[in-house]
Amino acid sequence: MAYQAEYIWLDGTEPTPMLRSKTKILHDEVSEPPIWGFDGSSTNQATGDKSDCVLRPVFQCHDPIRGGRNILVMCEVLLASNMRPHATNTRAPAARVERKFAHDQMWFGLEQEYTMLRLDHTPIGFPPGGGLPAPQGPYYCGVGADHIMGREIVELHTQACIDAGLSISGTNPEVMPGQWEFQIGPLGPTAVGDQMHVARWLLHRIAEDFDVLISLAAKPEKGDWNGAGCHTNFSTIAMREGYDAIIDACQAIGDNFLMLVENYGDGIKERLTGAHETAPWNKFSYGVSDRGSSIRIPWQVEKDGKGYAEDRRPNANMDPYLVAGLITQVVCAAADAKTAKKPTKKTVAKKK
Repeated sequence: MAYQAEYIWLDGTEPTPMLRSKTKILHDEVSEPPIWGFDGSSTNQATGDKSDCVLRPVFQCHDPIRGGRNILVMCEVLLASNMRPHATNTRAPAARVERKFAHDQMWFGLEQEYTMLRLDHTPIGFPPGGGLPAPQGPYYCGVGADHIMGREIVELHTQACIDAGLSISGTNPEVMPGQWEFQIGPLGPTAVGDQMHVARWLLHRIAEDFDVLISLAAKPEKGDWNGAGCHTNFSTIAMREGYDAIIDACQAIGDNFLMLVENYGDGIKERLTGAHETAPWNKFSYGVSDRGSSIRIPWQVEKDGKGYAEDRRPNANMDPYLVAGLITQVVCAAADAKTAKKPTKKTVAKKK
């Protein structure tokens, strides 16, 4: 019996890669979706004379749109010449970092903000034909037709993620009209990227049926409107067990804040202005319950003396593989270095 597998991958579009997908028909005798190929010259990933690229499945789940036995397959891109990761493959380096620091058990929870647009690229919450809606205030977590637009798409997307078996943990309307958020996690560095990309694909696909575009632009509307981010919650096992490790992680990120922010998505300077619940892109801070800081430590975490921290700087269009890999590298390398410097009992005894 035949069924459909939708192969999904990231292309080479710059500065922000696009999701691509195509359908492979599989049969009962196929136990796992096999590697496949595509024309890289049509996705900014190859030249016409050497156009073949390889799709290697890394994650699969139920296809909630087609139903039945059909599946969605997230893939990484390899070079056809040697089966090594393509230059656009950011999952492969994230996987290496994840293996290196497996003992730290890094988890991520991503808060994906996005904006729904009409086909003319104006937000659905803005008056058709021009003009501005009422100022920000009543839209965040609001209810009512004068405040909320696009809920039908959100409900369908949420249920699709649940039916697919993704680790979706919540949704809410955001501060700007026509803007929403969903959350994926907690998951490891590569798993959170796999599931986020599938969830993004489902959102784009469902919105198609309503002639609605999904924008991950960092600043979809100029002026006095909130941008769109992908706040990145993270924790190691040490952070989940003690508060000192949380402070150490914040300080490690502070030591590398410019390198990180430069990899947090296109348009970062437009969004991280110091206004609209952001910290300036070129300054670093962390604080408890402070949404104007670079990293927020939730009040409950301080009270409990353990938990996680939220890096508020990544854009909505950030690459989750890249961001998770970099944060894992920075936080875990610093933690390992600190552990290595601790004197052993034998060393202490000699000093005495």
